Amino acid sequence: MEATADLLKAGEKAKIAGLTEGQFSLKLAEMGCVPGTEIIRLYESAGGSTIAYRIDTYLLGLRKEEARLIQVEPIEAINA
Repeated sequence: MEATADLLKAGEKAKIAGLTEGQFSLKLAEMGCVPGTEIIRLYESAGGSTIAYRIDTYLLGLRKEEARLIQVEPIEAINA
């Protein structure tokens, strides 16, 4: 099973390995989601539909279906 950003647990750090092809993948790349960039899952909204990530040095909120397009290689867990 391929690891994707939506499967990261709160505080888990990973490296972006790539993006799944699709119409939103270019937008993700423009927002800094490029291979080799560090990504950390921070928290999700009360309804659970949006997840906050730290991408490199900034905060990015993504819907679960958008986060599922980001392929990751987990690094380690941290305290978020």
